[in-house]
Amino acid sequence: MNNYPIVIDDAWFTVSQIDQETFAISEYGHWEKVHSYLLIGKNKAALIDTGLGIDQMKRMTDQLTDLPIIVLTTHVHADHIGSHGQFDEIYVHEAEEDWLVNGIQKLSIEQIRKDIGRDITRPVPDTFDPSTYKPYQGQPTGLLHDGDVIDLGDRSLTVYHTPGHSPGHIALFDVRRGFLFTGDLLYDETPIYAFYPTTDPEDLVNSLERISQLAGVNKIFGGHNTIGLEPDLLEEVREAVRQLRERDVIRHGTGIHSFAGFRVQF
Repeated sequence: MNNYPIVIDDAWFTVSQIDQETFAISEYGHWEKVHSYLLIGKNKAALIDTGLGIDQMKRMTDQLTDLPIIVLTTHVHADHIGSHGQFDEIYVHEAEEDWLVNGIQKLSIEQIRKDIGRDITRPVPDTFDPSTYKPYQGQPTGLLHDGDVIDLGDRSLTVYHTPGHSPGHIALFDVRRGFLFTGDLLYDETPIYAFYPTTDPEDLVNSLERISQLAGVNKIFGGHNTIGLEPDLLEEVREAVRQLRERDVIRHGTGIHSFAGFRVQF
């Protein structure tokens, strides 16, 4: 699951070092095995997602950098925005601004609390109570758009709008390093979900096809499970897209579809 050296093994968080300026902040004590990523530039740092909100992620980032941090939201689901409230600068794709401000109208708080509180295998802080847990809501500092380039100083990230799992989902590409951060668009082990009412299977397949065609990818960093997937997975993604279209199964209710290295669920 993790081939990178662990630099902080906290009660809740595990911080792994991908390179000198790139860290994964993982929550292995929760069944979702969520990863957030801290990317350090010369002038500022970017935090891709902020995890579950079970514990305070700023406690980790404070140990890793003194630079100003901007939060880049891959998508507005509770397990990726949990610590947003601890940071001053938050960015989200324009299609999910309303979700960040007002919450996801078609997703009940009861379901969110059930998912956040089950199958936990590490001690949680006293401040966490699943029965009163509320996802972050707030006004973003700014909005992201497809093709935006975020300059951190000697390091830049390109924004790709990759809807399907959610309407404003984004992937981020660190071109110089070849690091592709895919959020919940692509990861291994558990199915990539597009079966909720707020998802779109056709969009998801189109987004998978789009990232599979990116040149220069050296590693893929998803929002869950294994940290650092090999780029040859993108060849499997291209083949999966072809098969899904050929089988005519790209719609809600067709179940789990398995391929070499990943699965999708519609």
